[in-house]
Amino acid sequence: MKFHLILSMLALGSLPISARNFDITDYGAVSDTAHLSTLAIQKAIDACSQSGGGRVLVPSGDYKTGSLQLRSNVHMYLEDGATIYGSTDINDYQPQTSSYVSLRTGMPTIQLIYADSVENVSITGFGTIDGRGSAFPKLSWNDEGITRPHLLRIIRGKDIRVSGITMKNSGCWMQHYLACDRLRIDGITVFNRNNYNNDALDLDGCHNVTVSNMIADSDDDAITLKSTSPRLCEDIVISNCVVSSHCNAIKLGTETNGGFRNIIIRGIAVKPSDDQSSQFFGYPGGVGHSAISLEIVDGGIMDNIDISDITVCGTESPIFIRLADRARPYSKDHPVEGIGSISGVVLHDILIDDAGPTGSSITGVAGHPVSDIQLHDIRIRHAGGQPVIPVPTDEKIKEYPESTMWGILPAQGFWINHAKDIHFRNISVEAKSPDARPIYKMDDSENILIE
Repeated sequence: MKFHLILSMLALGSLPISARNFDITDYGAVSDTAHLSTLAIQKAIDACSQSGGGRVLVPSGDYKTGSLQLRSNVHMYLEDGATIYGSTDINDYQPQTSSYVSLRTGMPTIQLIYADSVENVSITGFGTIDGRGSAFPKLSWNDEGITRPHLLRIIRGKDIRVSGITMKNSGCWMQHYLACDRLRIDGITVFNRNNYNNDALDLDGCHNVTVSNMIADSDDDAITLKSTSPRLCEDIVISNCVVSSHCNAIKLGTETNGGFRNIIIRGIAVKPSDDQSSQFFGYPGGVGHSAISLEIVDGGIMDNIDISDITVCGTESPIFIRLADRARPYSKDHPVEGIGSISGVVLHDILIDDAGPTGSSITGVAGHPVSDIQLHDIRIRHAGGQPVIPVPTDEKIKEYPESTMWGILPAQGFWINHAKDIHFRNISVEAKSPDARPIYKMDDSENILIE
């Protein structure tokens, strides 16, 4: 406990912790999951903010709550042994509507923890936040807004830090950071396998972000960058993580209205989940659709992306790079005009073992090629066992992008369609069973260099 106290003092600065603590039990919170402590915890948050800021302390114990709203200069700290449980009653969640215009803010949403237009906020410590999201059944295809709560959503936050804690069992996405600046996520553990749309991490139009030392097991996408408004995901470094996903382990997309620029992702281990007892989305059999998916389908740009030092055990389609024209607008008043672009992408030092037979793809649109892609020092070992496969006749440029959307691809390595200036160097593709497909299959592509 003394060591935890020292760490907390270092995190909060030189002022004595005793002058900055707002213990939720002093405001009426009760360690009893039969008792709803929403009002008490919110009182502690509000008192902390009104006093100029400090630390809201969640001591060891089990606390049940509905929606909480964080304020600027509030630092929520969960002691070792502290667990915040989300209420299983939908009436305990307060709908929130943000004035920020994006695909995900066009209607009210519910969250366990919410913040909008805040500065200098953190959620840290050694405790757990458990959303108990399995209590909220999926009612329709797009119901994740108001009937199933997200666990954490921060919109337009500045100087945000989330570290040390464990987050479990959201009703929908686990943590959604929308249009945030200077965000640091470090040393968290995420388990999100109890409902539909159970992503582990969603960075959406955020700038100046570091994510490190995350261990995540998700039914839906794991490390996910999105752009549901004209604001790009930009200047982001993600490193030293271990992730499992039934869908896409590392994904830039699917929403891409602004796009992605200046992104570094490195040092990621991708593996199947240790627990295959439930599956809502994804490829059957306990492995994900893809290890790496890079997508521009709603306009937007993708440029200056570096992904390296990735090890993968178990995936159906290792690498999926997709430029298409789904053209979904972020609001009804802002239609997508024109097809976006993908260029300036480097993938290197990647080991992929136990992949399915589908293959990888780099595909654009006729007249709009994917360009300037470098892939080097990549080894892929896959199931193989396939005959010659014809090139897909339907390019599906308006459909939801997924690495398995065409079924088994015409190349056991890479199918390249509508692309130019693609450079492959030191690529090894090995089939466990004899496979009649070529390593590379190129259509409507130019300046493809294979060393």
